[in-house]
Amino acid sequence: MDLVLSPFRWPWPDLRVRWHRPLELRIDVNPPPPESVEQELDTLHGRLHTPGDRLFGLPVHVLPDPRFVMHCREADGEWYVYVEDQVKRQLAGYTVFNRLIEVSRHTDPHVRAPHSKYAQPYQRRGLSTAVYTWALATGMCLISGARQSPGAHALWEGLARRHAGGYVELRDKLLTYLGRDVPTPRREDLPVRRFLLGEGWSLGAFAAAVRMRDGRAHGAAAGLVSGP
Repeated sequence: MDLVLSPFRWPWPDLRVRWHRPLELRIDVNPPPPESVEQELDTLHGRLHTPGDRLFGLPVHVLPDPRFVMHCREADGEWYVYVEDQVKRQLAGYTVFNRLIEVSRHTDPHVRAPHSKYAQPYQRRGLSTAVYTWALATGMCLISGARQSPGAHALWEGLARRHAGGYVELRDKLLTYLGRDVPTPRREDLPVRRFLLGEGWSLGAFAAAVRMRDGRAHGAAAGLVSGP
């Protein structure tokens, strides 16, 4: 059953080719062909407006630019956000907030990994930023994937200037905090991910909830959880 999303409340019961450039995670994700993206979006848009389809009648939220609205759906703990252009009556793209199989049962309720796909004319127009900002406002904490497209990297850079977070190492289902920033060579390591804290979370509260270790040399002074 689809759940109605509150704009400022997290709905779950217990929540809350590599480029060597400075200040980057690994970037080597090639976008799919524009034609395949547009075909997929056309199909999804049709389903959003087909009575009887499970995508029909989803809760709708207006984005800061009122031309666009979000159709939101939850399934098995993952959120699907479809962004529609109301003027052109077509789907601009969508974002999925995925669960991560590589995290522990303590971490799973609290973090999601967002992945977006938008038609070329709607890229670099702030739509993904608006959707991610909405998710963070609900209290959802976000963690990056192992690989990022240049657009995704720029998106995370912008969000990190407005939201608390940092870098973690994800290994053996455990998160180890590396700091608000880490040297570029360290960021190139495959297990290193970026994370952003949702509204209402402090670093200490997040560390306790997900049992995050502190991997910094001065870790004990930071008050993070130091063990599982």
